[in-house]
Amino acid sequence: MKQLHRQRAPGRKVAPGAMLGGSIPSRGRAVGLRCQAAVTTLSPARAATALAPSTRLRPLGGVDNPLEMEKDICNIISKYSPGYVKSRVLRGPVDAARVALRIAEITTRVGWFSGMLYMDRLMGHEDTPDRVRLRAAELRELLTVLGPSFIKAGQVLANRPDIVREDYMNELCVLQDDVPPFPDTVAFAMMEEQLGRRLEEVFSSISERPVAAASLGQVYKAVLRDTGEEVAIKVQRPGVEPLILRDLYIFRTCGGLFNALSRKRLGCDAQLIVDEFGEKLLEELDYTQEAKNIEEFERNFRDDPTVKIPWVRPDLCGTKMLVMEWIDGIRCTAPDSIRSSGVRVDEFIKCGVVSGLRQLLEFGLFHGDPHPGNIFCLRDGRIAYVDFGNVAQLSARNKAVLIDAVVHAVNEDYRGMAEDFIKLGFLAPGTDITPIVPALEKIWADSKGQQLSDFNFRTVTSKFNELVYQYPIRIPERYSLVIRSLLTQEGICMTLKPEFHFLEVAYPYIARRLLTDEDPALRERLFQVLFQDGKFQWKRLENLLALAKEGASGGRASNGPDAAGGLDLSDTAKDALRVLLLDDRLRTQLMLALTEDNKLHINEVLNLLRMVQNDINPQKLVTEVVRDAPSLGRQLLLSWADRVLVS
Repeated sequence: MKQLHRQRAPGRKVAPGAMLGGSIPSRGRAVGLRCQAAVTTLSPARAATALAPSTRLRPLGGVDNPLEMEKDICNIISKYSPGYVKSRVLRGPVDAARVALRIAEITTRVGWFSGMLYMDRLMGHEDTPDRVRLRAAELRELLTVLGPSFIKAGQVLANRPDIVREDYMNELCVLQDDVPPFPDTVAFAMMEEQLGRRLEEVFSSISERPVAAASLGQVYKAVLRDTGEEVAIKVQRPGVEPLILRDLYIFRTCGGLFNALSRKRLGCDAQLIVDEFGEKLLEELDYTQEAKNIEEFERNFRDDPTVKIPWVRPDLCGTKMLVMEWIDGIRCTAPDSIRSSGVRVDEFIKCGVVSGLRQLLEFGLFHGDPHPGNIFCLRDGRIAYVDFGNVAQLSARNKAVLIDAVVHAVNEDYRGMAEDFIKLGFLAPGTDITPIVPALEKIWADSKGQQLSDFNFRTVTSKFNELVYQYPIRIPERYSLVIRSLLTQEGICMTLKPEFHFLEVAYPYIARRLLTDEDPALRERLFQVLFQDGKFQWKRLENLLALAKEGASGGRASNGPDAAGGLDLSDTAKDALRVLLLDDRLRTQLMLALTEDNKLHINEVLNLLRMVQNDINPQKLVTEVVRDAPSLGRQLLLSWADRVLVS
């Protein structure tokens, strides 16, 4: 091509996995707010973004819209609906014939594989390790031959222990990267179509071959002509959308035949699972939305010096093409290179765990596929993410319940954990949790070992996989992404440091959030944590403070609230004072706690004061109390008036 030198594909050291995603929903700046109280739970900056003029509101789902009811997330407006798919697939007799031929192809291939499984059962070989590995490999090859929709379905099933057994899941994980590319001439033609001009007008050079290929697209490396910056270009496979729509129509039609079985095994219709999958798949096909996802991630981590999010060029992006910064670093697939690079591995691991938890529990917007090829270690020790098609968002309610689940687990409150399962949608409302509580207790006791630091997330997940076959547990799609995200990050950390313990890094962060976060709901949860069976848990509060200090100072003692990265409990103290003045029940509980077991707990109080003396700024506390005094006085008068009227 004239004036355009095409580079040879670079080595795999650099960001080849950029933007190659799995079948996960895109959530970006243009968020269609449909969750109750969504605006009140967003920070001012995110609320302003969410209510931007370009944003349209999606109506709340009703009982006739199970997909909306199921998700409970703030969601971008998706074009997916069963009616839309049908209208695109069945436009005339020719389209109907194509559907029939596709059904025949799928039936033939899937029927052959099912027949092999049936023969294995008849011959007693269904659980023979060698035969299981053979069938798992054949299933992976079958999905690859059947095309993008089936490859994506395989990627989803690779993270669904409630549907697929573990040995098959391991084989399906291979589908993440092992996909043949499509012709380069086709890719370059599509780029020019999306840009509306010739490639040499935009890029001074471009790689001759793709540096990575996946089921929906492939990536090239190029240099921008106007700035000289290196970029990654992601271009979509031609003709992929019509094929996917046809398959989704077939999936949903067939799913209707298994609704009764699915309701019994998983607590929901099979068609709902297809709808979740279809919506996310169509969202991922829109690269314009992926560009918005990148911009949203960049805003979230803009003030975090430990995290690198690549910039994107929206002016060069289209629905089938994405141009973003090329990340030059060491992929987490090369742990030896990271260890020998001079980077402080412990600090890099902490950056990864905390940034992942911030996505889940702080922003709600999280990377759904942080596999080693999508995460890089930069030379300065920062962590960098690529591939933002695999993005999902949790509502404020679900973030709070996740924090509850962690707190219940660490405090060994197994009934609370089981109730969290219902709130998260793992169990249907009204499910009798009595037989599940001892099973959860056994799983947790076996997994954490003698002490909390021995906890291994992969071990507890493996044991939980067995539980889903004994009880009517279904893992909602968004939480299968959460589980995969945590498992993948733990796996990366353990390759870098085999003795790594997830909760040693994770729980100090959660403790610090409970103690210092501005969210009133989290403060309320803090008070709930500190009381059990009507008794104040002095030891829990001491543990929370110790862990929060560790999380704030990286294991070093804090030098006060003004120290860099130190713990500032001034706002927490102010909120505690407000609650004590306004909440008669809590005030009574604290008074009882101080005199519990017929003794004054002076030593416990003094010990706590010693722990926090360097973490509360007296001047700041007094200033804010004085500033809020009129509001507090008004609330006290109203509270007093209510009590008088009631009496």
